[in-house]
Amino acid sequence: MSDTVWAWLKIAGGLAVLVGGGDLLVRGASKLAAAIRISPIVIGLTVVAFGTSAPELAVSVSASLEGKADLAIGNVVGSNIFNVLFILGLSALIIPLAVAREFIRRDTPIMIGVSILMLALSWDGSLSRLDGILLISLIVAYVWWCIYASRKLIKSTEAESLSIQPETDSTPSSMFINLALIAAGLVFLVMGSSWLVDGAVTIAKSFGVSELIIGLTIVAAGTSLPEVATSVMAAIKGERDIAVGNVVGSNIFNILCVLGLTAVVSPDGIRVNDSAIGFDIPVMILVAVLSWPIFVSGNFIKRWEGALLLFFYIAYTIYLVMKETDHAWTNELATVMAIVIPVTFIFLAIAVWRWRYLPKPDEDPGQ
Repeated sequence: MSDTVWAWLKIAGGLAVLVGGGDLLVRGASKLAAAIRISPIVIGLTVVAFGTSAPELAVSVSASLEGKADLAIGNVVGSNIFNVLFILGLSALIIPLAVAREFIRRDTPIMIGVSILMLALSWDGSLSRLDGILLISLIVAYVWWCIYASRKLIKSTEAESLSIQPETDSTPSSMFINLALIAAGLVFLVMGSSWLVDGAVTIAKSFGVSELIIGLTIVAAGTSLPEVATSVMAAIKGERDIAVGNVVGSNIFNILCVLGLTAVVSPDGIRVNDSAIGFDIPVMILVAVLSWPIFVSGNFIKRWEGALLLFFYIAYTIYLVMKETDHAWTNELATVMAIVIPVTFIFLAIAVWRWRYLPKPDEDPGQ
């Protein structure tokens, strides 16, 4: 069997395993949330998000130990951009995603804040072990606060609005089954993403695509495939809190835990090159900021907003490829996007203002 045929089989098998793993993970996570009396969005922000970020953790730690600091940083930054633009965009196209109010007030600003913190810590050209310890301390505090705040809300009068059902089976055997479903789903997600990335890299090389372009596109997107499978399956099953929480939780986890642990285990920390500081990390921050007005405007991510996010991801990917290949139209594309991005923010700001201050007609979030 030729390498190309074997690569296509890996891609097909990887996709099948990803879908199955995403289904198991969402099923187990949603039942676990009800059983232990915390909101589904907290499960999405913690258990599901952290589990689906396992590929990013494995790639960044191993890359750093091998002296490939650029890959460790690029993997996290690229994955965070992919998570918001591609995964939320695709999930919202499938079904408009409801966004819980406490999520808008707390977790989205945290995602923006830790993105800015990464830039601040990287400004001197590296993430030291001390920086890593700070990041890990913050992720521990964040997880504790998520669980504490959720359980407090459920005990209050808002329990009904969070759609928690206390009567759900919470016997030890049921808890074990739910945890087993989550564990099996995570194993399948990591396995499926590995097969898919390996197959895609082989196919790309057979067409003469450089390893640099493969790294900029396939590796960053490939390590986020568990998030894709989980969020899409959650959207299809109507577990919208898990779909949104998975993405934002993964972004927070990638910066605080993946980079924090990577910086701690690296002998000299992680070197951050000027290109990442001057372009890639600011783009990640811009994407995080872009998500906030989309979340706020109606507490829904509508289908047209999902399409907007996908458009920006496609434009970003095209720009990366054109920049690295010194394409003649690179500057023209940059000029166009320099106009489109501010206009988009102005448009979203108007949408938020209209939603907050004008009478709200009966709106179909599917529009």
